Amino acid sequence: MDIAIVTLDCFNELDSMIAAGILGRMSPQGWNVRICSPTPVIQSRSGTRVERQEDLSYANRADAVLIGSGWRTRDWVADDAIMSQLRLDPSRQLIGSQCSGALVLHRLGLLPDGVACTDGMTRPMLEQLGIRVPSAAFRIAGNIATAGGCLSSQYLAAWVLLRLAGEVKTREILSYIAPVGEEDAFVQRALSIVAPASEPALR
Repeated sequence: MDIAIVTLDCFNELDSMIAAGILGRMSPQGWNVRICSPTPVIQSRSGTRVERQEDLSYANRADAVLIGSGWRTRDWVADDAIMSQLRLDPSRQLIGSQCSGALVLHRLGLLPDGVACTDGMTRPMLEQLGIRVPSAAFRIAGNIATAGGCLSSQYLAAWVLLRLAGEVKTREILSYIAPVGEEDAFVQRALSIVAPASEPALR
């Protein structure tokens, strides 16, 4: 499986790195989890510098694409040179957005039902665009998922795991990353959020 974590300059570390870290646990099973960016080096708002592993073309052929958020997402969404590089297809890919990443999905026409979860800062921007924002951390619509709040990145990762690796492997990985002594509650909570609306494993 090829997994793209789309990460743009001025990114939020919690969004991209939590998802990448969780999904990277599948590397022994042949999963390729890659930070994708239009530039060779990207920097977070707090100054963390990261070298991309792939350019944005990787996202177009990946099995799953997660779009992280950041403090300049609105600028990147307005940049035709960047947005034209993304040609995502929910008929063959799982596609998820974190917080302001929902602006990217809107720009790409990937919020067909006009509803998306996001963070409090992005909410008014989406509402001005006619998108309804529920007071929820996670929402699934077919092969598209949206998440709101930095730590909801764990739900995006769990959703991808559940769809592409199955429940047994998802439980195993979530148990490993859970706070010690809280494994069962952590796993059950995550699955209760991402499992009810999840479709059968993507083939």
